Amino acid sequence: MSASITSHIDVAQVALYTFWLFFAGLIFYLRREDRREGYPLHSEVTGEPFNQDSLLIPDEKLFKLANGETTSSMRADTRDLRMAPTEGWSGAPFEPTGDPMVDGVGPAAWAERRDVVETTYEGSPKIIPMRKLPEFEVATGDVDPRGLPVKGCDKQVAGTVRDLWIDHGEQMIRYLEVELEGGGNVLLPMTMAKLTGYPAHVAVNAITGAQFAKVPKTKDADTVTLLEEDKICAYYAGGYLYATPDRLKPII
Repeated sequence: MSASITSHIDVAQVALYTFWLFFAGLIFYLRREDRREGYPLHSEVTGEPFNQDSLLIPDEKLFKLANGETTSSMRADTRDLRMAPTEGWSGAPFEPTGDPMVDGVGPAAWAERRDVVETTYEGSPKIIPMRKLPEFEVATGDVDPRGLPVKGCDKQVAGTVRDLWIDHGEQMIRYLEVELEGGGNVLLPMTMAKLTGYPAHVAVNAITGAQFAKVPKTKDADTVTLLEEDKICAYYAGGYLYATPDRLKPII
């Protein structure tokens, strides 16, 4: 029986057509799914939402979080971004209309993460000041930055390091807590700080000394939420372009 079937059917051609159909379906599926991440949900020209009934727009997907909550893949960005397009066509560059470092524009952009504290597997806050971790200390032979002055890219003193914020899940310093000369405390990402100079000080090339006053604050004195972390890191990152007028000029 099998011989009579295969004598009238080209098995290789059937296998080839089957592969083509499968591959076409795979491409369609991947091109549809890649619109879940970073794909604009609204037109930049009209502001209207894209047609959600289109076959190229994926259905909403709900993600279950560890704490029992759910979040949607179609959650829109609700921020009031202070920027305007330089031209009237979709995809045109945007220019900030306010303070881009505060407004979260360009390299200072931040993601709308959940405004909750990241926790360890046991449920305790993952990043907290060293004053809350008596079992932690600065290694012998390393410079303890507490008490050192913090200088911006203009060499002006912004404040003094008050404490170290430890990621005790990873056992590493995440932030320096800076007590500002004008009052108040802000966090400085350790990756954007450099212990240097004689006498020793903490050098920050991202922003000026005066701009430390506008670093986003935390609601709680001893914890930082995921959203606050994104805003803080984005503020310093934006300084590499917006901190001084010279940084906006072409290099060549």
